[in-house]
Amino acid sequence: MPKLLLTCAVHTPQTFLTQVIEPVLCHLTEIPYSQAAAQLLLGTALTESLQLKHRRQIGGPALSYFQIEPNTHNDIRNNYLKYHPNLAAQVNTLLTSPTANKLYELEMNDNYAAGMARVHYRRQPIALPAFGIIQAMANYWKQWYNTPLGAGKPQKFINHWNRATKSGLFIFRANCS
Repeated sequence: MPKLLLTCAVHTPQTFLTQVIEPVLCHLTEIPYSQAAAQLLLGTALTESLQLKHRRQIGGPALSYFQIEPNTHNDIRNNYLKYHPNLAAQVNTLLTSPTANKLYELEMNDNYAAGMARVHYRRQPIALPAFGIIQAMANYWKQWYNTPLGAGKPQKFINHWNRATKSGLFIFRANCS
């Protein structure tokens, strides 16, 4: 996987899916690739960043199109990846260098941010919803990403998804071959 620092890249949802999310999911071989994971990550990024517009939370600390808070990032690294060294090594190869500032990378390196978002969902106790069932994706996002205490509602996820698919459905790769 090429190491890209995407500081100024402008993405359409489809290019973000095909150039960032799917390659990262295929790179993380410790977690089996699924279209459901790709769909959930795309919906998460669309919802959290208001259609891939904001790498920083408006009025908050969250970073990247996935709007991961620094405390959540650190918790993933310290309390999950620390105990999954093979997955941690794969995530670390998404950094631009071994000594890179991880929070800067979270904000500006879409590959690293997508990897961290996938790991965040991976550590949840409930399996991902089935591919194509957007209401279930929205509910999963709310429960495990936005959390019951967060301001988001499942309808927000659905609205962002519908807005992004207004001009057509996304094309998801079936596998990593």
